[in-house]
Amino acid sequence: QVKPVESGGGLVQAGGSLRLSCASSSGSIFGSYAMGWFRQAPGKEREFVAAVAWRGGYTHYADSVKGRFTISRDNAKNIVFLQMNSLQPEDTAVYYCNSEVTYSGGTWRDFGPWGQGTQVTVSS
Repeated sequence: QVKPVESGGGLVQAGGSLRLSCASSSGSIFGSYAMGWFRQAPGKEREFVAAVAWRGGYTHYADSVKGRFTISRDNAKNIVFLQMNSLQPEDTAVYYCNSEVTYSGGTWRDFGPWGQGTQVTVSS
């Protein structure tokens, strides 16, 4: 398992954009697993945001972000991105990347270790 390091969060106004990045903490290469972004807002449980297969042609998004967020990965550079557009206050959360996710029982589950996350705050 490779521990991820998330970055790119910050404070933006509603309607703004951010791009999050997920990289390996050790320099090791992420395995050939689907990877995903999750988020946890204050007072809420961690929830799935988006996932991308090792071959980036397959992606999946939570309904709440579909059409606004785009997940992608650059296997050569060993980085996974989350482009977030049209951000809204309800998107405010700590965003986490997981290097091993799988779809089961109608949801995406995480099996890889968690990083420290990156804070995204959207002002109204």
